Amino acid sequence: MNVSPKTVPNEVGVALGATFDEIQGSTYLERDSRGLARLGKSQVLKRRFGFLSIFGFSCCILATWETALALFTQAFENGGPAALAWGFPIAWMCSLSVYLCLAEMASIAPISGGQYFWVAILAPRKYKRFCGYLTGWLTSLAWIATLAVGSIFTGTIIQGLIILNYPNYEPQNYHGAFLAWAVIAVSIFVNTVIAGLLPILEGVILLIHVLGFIAILITLVYLSPHSSAEDVFFRSLNEGNWPTQGLSYCVGFIGNVATFVGADAAVHMSEEIENAAMNVPRAIFTTVMLNGSTGWAMVLAVLFCLGDIDSVIDSPTGFPFIQVFYNGTGRAGATIMTVIIIVIIWCAVIGFAATASRMTWSFARDHGLPFHRYIRKVHSRTRVPVVAVVVVNLIPCLLHLIYIGSSTAYNDVISMSVSGLYASYLIPCSFLLWRRVTGQIKPHRVSEDRGEEIDIGRDRGPNMPPPLTPGDNGDSDVVLEEQVLEWGPWRIPGLLGILNNSFACIFCVWVLFWDFWPPAIPVTAENMNYSVLVTGAVIIFAVARYFLGGSVDYKGPLVDYEVKGFTTRHS
Repeated sequence: MNVSPKTVPNEVGVALGATFDEIQGSTYLERDSRGLARLGKSQVLKRRFGFLSIFGFSCCILATWETALALFTQAFENGGPAALAWGFPIAWMCSLSVYLCLAEMASIAPISGGQYFWVAILAPRKYKRFCGYLTGWLTSLAWIATLAVGSIFTGTIIQGLIILNYPNYEPQNYHGAFLAWAVIAVSIFVNTVIAGLLPILEGVILLIHVLGFIAILITLVYLSPHSSAEDVFFRSLNEGNWPTQGLSYCVGFIGNVATFVGADAAVHMSEEIENAAMNVPRAIFTTVMLNGSTGWAMVLAVLFCLGDIDSVIDSPTGFPFIQVFYNGTGRAGATIMTVIIIVIIWCAVIGFAATASRMTWSFARDHGLPFHRYIRKVHSRTRVPVVAVVVVNLIPCLLHLIYIGSSTAYNDVISMSVSGLYASYLIPCSFLLWRRVTGQIKPHRVSEDRGEEIDIGRDRGPNMPPPLTPGDNGDSDVVLEEQVLEWGPWRIPGLLGILNNSFACIFCVWVLFWDFWPPAIPVTAENMNYSVLVTGAVIIFAVARYFLGGSVDYKGPLVDYEVKGFTTRHS
């Protein structure tokens, strides 16, 4: 492809449409472009998001107080009100520990690939390629599973609202699947046709997220009958028939953890965020803090306003929170409050699709996926990975066909949304802990113009192999080389950082262990938790594909050779 000397080409064969000279007027854009070039990637996607818009995006995706209502049953049945009242803040603080580690890595390398790219720069040399490949598959499929969960949740909540208002309506699985397809259709439209408006939309949704919380909380607390503090903070339930109450608490605790899954969404939008090395960590931290506080407040409000517990658990709508709204405010009030939640979760699905598509696109850019030559393409005008957007939305639509036949089988297939993401958190967090304990990460250097950003391979050790040249792997890309690691501008310093990192790894292992437990005993084919089977199948598939040919295509994160040359000339 012929390009002008000032235009930086990218590996998907689409001209960037802007030159480095044309972005000199913006300090952040220049810094972001140089930082991305240092990681070996050209600026393909458009940086549309500032801090406020990515904060809104991240808050909308996490949607903790809304998700806490939707996932109310799991912790309520295994642990009861006490497990929710006390377990939620514990899950909040533990999840914050994990996301602080992700924020540190996002500050070191703010790139859409996120976890698998961090593994590639943090892991020991002989494990980089394999561990990165495995992490890439886990992260990509976990986000697609999360999109499937979100879309079917939205569709079935709409069904629950119909049941509330039309008692004679007989819900069918295919109704929920069709509604989920409608949710997906809107997601594709927003993420392709009007993708440029996504930052504005996220700002509006942030406003709805906050105002909706205030409106529902005040209405619920003011109009509903109240339970006693003893019933909320000290009443336990063991609907799973576990031999001890402590075991019941542990099984139900995953319901609280699930409300915080997905705060890494901002990471996968890094290449579209201004001042990403600071704004991504800030967005992660502020999102978890805001959503945790509103989520806990909403959980306590619902617990105090439960009313008849039997009617809540056996609600014909299928969602206990709709019944709580109905018991406290009547049909009209419950309808309005449920509509607010549907709007927010629907918008969260749009964010899920954006996040999953950027993750998938990034992994395909490094040849980690089948048909990567197509999936990594970016639209020349909108600068959106349209093919990746369609792929990640099409897979949930196909999975919804399983839901039509059996909701149990569908839940089994998509059950890796929590385990897959937490596995993708554990791997890079473990390597980060090893690097920081052994002192292999240099302090962050600060200069007036950020000119300290170095070209990949500049600080090479005496025993490092020479850099590859174009053509070594069949195209214009070279493999990411060993480089001296340096902290980003956002980190937890010293011993505190080591302690937090250690706890985050332990907590990830804890979540993975309990996420594989069934919700009740005796275990039957109907209530079996197949998450371990699905997650294990993904791991086996990734390992098998790697050794049966995947390693030929995937050599680790690739370096755009022209960008590498540019940074060399302008460092």
